[in-house]
Amino acid sequence: MLNTKRSATSGWLLYTVVTLGFIAVVTPFVWMILGSFKNPGELLQVPPTWWPKAWTLDNYRTLFTKQSFPRYFLNSVIVAVVVTAANVTFCSMVGYALAKLHFRGKKMVFGLVMGTLMVPGMVTLVPLFVLVANLGLVDTYPGLILPFLVTPFGVFLMRQFIIELPDDLLDAGRIDGASELRIFRQIILPLCGPGVATLGILTFLGQWNNFLWPLVVAQTQDHYTLPVALALFSKNQQVTPNYGLLLAGATVVVIPVLVVFLIFQRRFIEGIATTGIK
Repeated sequence: MLNTKRSATSGWLLYTVVTLGFIAVVTPFVWMILGSFKNPGELLQVPPTWWPKAWTLDNYRTLFTKQSFPRYFLNSVIVAVVVTAANVTFCSMVGYALAKLHFRGKKMVFGLVMGTLMVPGMVTLVPLFVLVANLGLVDTYPGLILPFLVTPFGVFLMRQFIIELPDDLLDAGRIDGASELRIFRQIILPLCGPGVATLGILTFLGQWNNFLWPLVVAQTQDHYTLPVALALFSKNQQVTPNYGLLLAGATVVVIPVLVVFLIFQRRFIEGIATTGIK
């Protein structure tokens, strides 16, 4: 009886903590979305209002008509989609080689991959920029994309997932005369749905929200991504920033990430549970 009461108390305590955490996480996003539909006067009102008194789409109209926001949005889409597709393809290939193929120096290569995970991105920022500048790729799409085509985390993630796949399937393919590329394409990839979804979501999220590298490489507005454009837009505004416009821009930035996650959330959870990441 005492154990039952303790279990019930622990259960209610857990639900309370989870509920409070959920409220703390969701509240800023709800405020951002609702604020994007308010006029500037209501946003500066004291005390602040939670629900808009007069709904307006002026912030979104200004965002997509008077600003170069569609161009920035397109830049973010191009960079995020290309980098995500490249990581899913190349990281899966390298992960397959490190997990299932036998070649000289395999352990050393995997050690180098793990070693690069320990290096902070800020350490390689300046050398990477110098390399991109010497190649003449500053303020270009290749300059924004090429340094992130393959990431050590992606290689590690796919290697951990592929190593759990049974070798009998690969041996059966080799007995049937299939090449390693065909085995990878027709056997490995179809079985890596959760891992691919996990890598795709994490890569897309990282590139969509990437701020520092586009800020350094993109020298003109033609190649600004959304985070850079929003930051510079708020900096260049005179006196009082247009908070409604900034909230509308932030809402547009967040929506694609939420859509991608909601579509692949089941695969994402499966991938996290089966790749050794606890």
